[in-house]
Formats: sequence, structure tokens, C-alpha cells
Amino acid sequence: MQSRVAVRLGQAAAPALGRAALASRLPAALLAQHAPIIKVPHMADSITEGTLKSWAKQVGEQVAQDEEVASIETDKVDIPVNSPVAGVLRELLAKEEDTVVVGQDLFKIEEGAVAEGGAAQPKAAEEQPPAPEPAQAAEPPKAAAPAPEPSKPAAPEPSKPAAPAASKPAAPAAPAAPVSFGAANRSERHVKMNRMRLRIAERLKQSQNTAASLTTFNEVDMSNLIDLRKKYKDDVLKAHGVKLGYMGAFVKASTHALQAVPEVNASIEGDYMVYRDYCDVSVAVATPKGLVTPVLRNTERMSIVDVEQEIANLGKKARDNKITVEDMAGGTFTISNGGVFGSLYGTPIINMPQAAILGMHAIKDRPVVVDGKIEIRPMMYLALSYDHRIIDGREAVTFLVKVKEAIEDPRRLLLNV
Repeated sequence: MQSRVAVRLGQAAAPALGRAALASRLPAALLAQHAPIIKVPHMADSITEGTLKSWAKQVGEQVAQDEEVASIETDKVDIPVNSPVAGVLRELLAKEEDTVVVGQDLFKIEEGAVAEGGAAQPKAAEEQPPAPEPAQAAEPPKAAAPAPEPSKPAAPEPSKPAAPAASKPAAPAAPAAPVSFGAANRSERHVKMNRMRLRIAERLKQSQNTAASLTTFNEVDMSNLIDLRKKYKDDVLKAHGVKLGYMGAFVKASTHALQAVPEVNASIEGDYMVYRDYCDVSVAVATPKGLVTPVLRNTERMSIVDVEQEIANLGKKARDNKITVEDMAGGTFTISNGGVFGSLYGTPIINMPQAAILGMHAIKDRPVVVDGKIEIRPMMYLALSYDHRIIDGREAVTFLVKVKEAIEDPRRLLLNV
């Protein structure tokens, strides 16, 4: 009955009222019933579901076209769900922390409508405060009235100080404080693992169970690379707008070594070994939700400055949670720089299905022998973890030596030797 009346009202008022005014006179339930349904969008070929982490908009709020309405957390990235049209959000069809699948109904939005609730809410807010304020104002006088009564026993109070003075020795009973301090230290928090962390755990364990993992080490004298960076970093920043770091040189040195030792750039697919003529280097980037590995594609065609620019772009996207599945898809080799956090030595885990991963560590001044003399040089340990099913020790050591030579004498990268 109510819906029929509403429809008649809408038909009668249509000539005189605009769409927004008409919508404001119809029941919210009726508007939600006829609003178009927006479904969970396609996220990636390998992703079919996710967790609805948050609603950016609530029922009754205005939504612009392409504005974010919800965020879905997957095991790789967070996927924003934007509204395809401008209008008013009428109904949410899922709750936060629900698991949603691609194609599932997500929310309803009335296209072209204008939200009217914004003006009504302030009025309700204005009506509520006046009522409590007088009540609170009336209560203080009552509380002030009993004040004179305690003033009468003011005379006996002077005689009571003796009792408190005598009770002061009992104050040392405060050793209870350490008990509360100890109890505070034993508190626990249970935090559910997000999808990305669960996926990272799954893949790392899969890598340990699948690959015949082995790690070999070498050390690199960073003197020449440090001097190169000090000499040209200002010029690079001025000319290209990017800071010159060490990762660009290591990516190029690794690419040079990958081309010289193709087994390190290969992978296993069933009973076959897949060798590649291109180098797609995954660079590990730490984010608040976990470690992600965006891919630098065709690094064999990039210069050191090109690499630094691409790393800066991908790093910013990762920290802003705007990195996409496409940014992390593929990769033939991975570099992880634990040295930025102070790591001196470590054995990285292979990023399957890749065959190897290079671990960079902190630069430390150490005494080394140079031309028969002991000198203090800035040294870095390098670790190469590799899948022994496809890479033998000879190839692994040769790869590390190639990287070492290119870093210690960056001119080799220009001459490709």
C-alpha cells in the first residue's frame, strides 16, 4: 500500500519537482529496491575472492563517478571499488570483514540522485544539545547547595589530621605497584592475519618445501660505487629528478650477470627448464601490510637512472597501497635489500617459481687486505640463494663474482665486460 502511494505521489509531483526533490519524498526502502546493483569487479586472473575491509561511503551519502566506495583486500593487493555512476548510495549488500567473490552483489546506488540527509542531520544535532544543556546547568546549583554543609564540620577536621598523620606510616603498603606493572607486561593481543600475510606465509613455505635451496656468499668493496654516487648524485637529481641510490647499480649489475649466466634467470616448469632472453627483476619493497615484489621489466634495456626512476615510482605506489596485481606479476629474478634495515648477514628465501634471489646487506667499514696492505674499506656481504635443481654451484659462484666485479668497477657496466 505504501509503495503504491509513493509511486502515485512521484507521478503527480514529477512535472513540478526535480529528480532530487522527488527522491527525497519517496521511502528509502523503495529507492533502494529500484537502485541499480553494483557487483564485485574482476580483480585479476588469479584472484577470485577477497575480504571487504572497509566502506568509504555509507547509505544516503553522495557518491561521485569513479569515487571509491569500498576496499577489498586480496592476497596480493588492496582493490578499490569505484562507483561507475554519480548518485546516492542506497544499500550495502555486504559487511566489513565479509569474504566476497567476483560478480557478487556489493551495493546499490541511485544514479543521478542528490543526497538530502546532509541538511537534516545538522537540525537534529541542533535540537538535541539544548535539552541536555539546561539539565546540566540546573544540576550544578544543586551540587553547590550541599557545599555549605561540609563547611560546618570544618572544626572537627583539624583534630583528624592526627589520625592521617599516624596512618602515614601505613603508606609503604604501596608495593602493590610492581604487581600491576608485571600484569601489564603479560598482556596479549590476538590480531587476525590479513590475506597478504597469509599468502606470503603460504608462498615462503611452499618455496622451502619445493626448491632444493642453497645459499652462497661473497663480499663487495663499495668504495668506487660510493664515490660515483657522491660525485654525480646532485647532477642526476637535477637532470632526471630522481635520487641516485645503490639499488640501480645492483639491478644493472645483476642483469649483466643474468645475461652471462642464463641458468640463474631460468625456472622449472614440469620436466622442462625455461630459459629467458629478457630480464624482469623483482625488487622487494616493505609496506605496512607486508613485503611486496613489484617487477622492473626488461632491465637489460634500462640504464641505472631508468632503474632508479622506476623503483621510485613502484615504491611510492606500494607505500600508498596503489600498487596493482599487474605491477607484481611475473619476474625472473629477485633482489632483496635487507641492508636498509641494518641486516649484516642473511639467507633470503627464493621467490618461486624463480630460481634465485640476491640478498644485499648493510655497508660496514671493515679491515681488508688490498695489494698486500690492510686498509679500512666499506664492505657489503652479498648472499645468493638458489634452486640447486637448476643451478649448480659453479653457476651460482660465477654469478656472484660477476656482480662483485661490476659493483667494484662500475665502468664494466658501460663496456659490458
